[in-house]
Amino acid sequence: MNYLLDTHTLIWFITDNEKLSRKAKLIIENKNNYCFVSIASLWEIGIKFSLGRLDLNSNLVEIFRIIEDTGFDILPISVNHILKNASLDFFHQDPFDRIIISQAITDNLTIISKDSQFDNYNVAVIWS
Repeated sequence: MNYLLDTHTLIWFITDNEKLSRKAKLIIENKNNYCFVSIASLWEIGIKFSLGRLDLNSNLVEIFRIIEDTGFDILPISVNHILKNASLDFFHQDPFDRIIISQAITDNLTIISKDSQFDNYNVAVIWS
């Protein structure tokens, strides 16, 4: 199957954080699954890191290298993703989450996220 990791899912996976659900970890580690990371998640990590709101005990270059080494494919933001984003209802106000939702809908991906607000959209979400 094809999955798109939400930003917190990505962070918890690369840091081996116990907040990551067992089901999410098994899906991500399963080599038969194809996992994507949105470029929006890297952007969000960069912003939070620069504001001091994200402590990963490493610098940003190292964090991105770790993400790259996991083998995840980085999903760029396309015009179709932006058009889908513009048509979404505003249940979710976070611009990064909205683009992740748009990417998942447009590219038929299942989101791995703990964020219950994703349930307000016509998108597949898995957590536990």
